Amino acid sequence: MKKFLFYLFTLGLFSNYAFSSDSIYVARYKGDKACAISYTFDDGLAEQYTLAAPQLEKRGFRGTFCVNGAKVNKDNKHITDTTRVTWTQLKEMSDKGHEITNHGWAHKNFSRFPLEEIREDIVKNDSAILANTGVMPRTFFYPNNNKKEEGKRIAVQNRVGTRTKQRSIGRKSTPRDLEKWVATLIATNDWGVGMTHGLTYGYDAFPNPQRLWDHWDKVKAMEDKIWVGTFREVAAYTEEQKHTRLDIRQQKKGLIITPQLDLDKEIFTEPLTMVIQKEGVRKMTARQGKKKLAVHKIGDKFIFDFNPFGEAIKVYFK
Repeated sequence: MKKFLFYLFTLGLFSNYAFSSDSIYVARYKGDKACAISYTFDDGLAEQYTLAAPQLEKRGFRGTFCVNGAKVNKDNKHITDTTRVTWTQLKEMSDKGHEITNHGWAHKNFSRFPLEEIREDIVKNDSAILANTGVMPRTFFYPNNNKKEEGKRIAVQNRVGTRTKQRSIGRKSTPRDLEKWVATLIATNDWGVGMTHGLTYGYDAFPNPQRLWDHWDKVKAMEDKIWVGTFREVAAYTEEQKHTRLDIRQQKKGLIITPQLDLDKEIFTEPLTMVIQKEGVRKMTARQGKKKLAVHKIGDKFIFDFNPFGEAIKVYFK
């Protein structure tokens, strides 16, 4: 797996534990998985709450739901469009770990409106999502997938990422297509972004959504290789991973590893996974500041999650 990381390496001589820059690194994806997948749902359809979210949760997954605030119902007592979610439902989904993100207040195509209208559309939707879910959206999904450069410069501000590529997983997809997609992601160590709108109605709706549930069952069976994360989680993780530097120093019976990251820690909040690979080591413990980190051994690799903005990590070997 290719590693996008530079090191400030100051290792001395290790009598029992010899390491190189290739044996200590930040994993490309959380948990040192081979690939990542984010499942995204557009336009805030009601059945994304009633059908998709529960099915994701059943498998331990969380999805990303991009909404247009102008079309979201206030609550269950004030339904103006039965095909759309309510703010109450979105709050519940957010509380359960799903990402609720910005698709423009009124779904304005970037190529058809002045920049100031686009800016207002984005900011208004940010404010509505924050007010109703308590979470500021840190990603943006382009209405009609139009990525006009002038509009993009507005959309990317204060974000961890915007959706610039996606793969339809709706009506036009087949079980074989989806299997091939996942196999390719694993083989190429890529991040796949699946997109759909409707489940039983609306754009690209399935003849039967069981096709999607079956796909998720297959992905769940390969969770040792696949990280299913929200778009925000994966976008933030991959950006942090690219920019994190490690200052690695020798200490008695171990290492002191100091992470360095210059991104905005108010926006980039994902823990990263460190990998230390060494044969002949039976046990490893790690502590970042006063926090003991959970270390897992997989073959000759030790992995643990850490805060890239945090204190030095003290590692001991046995």
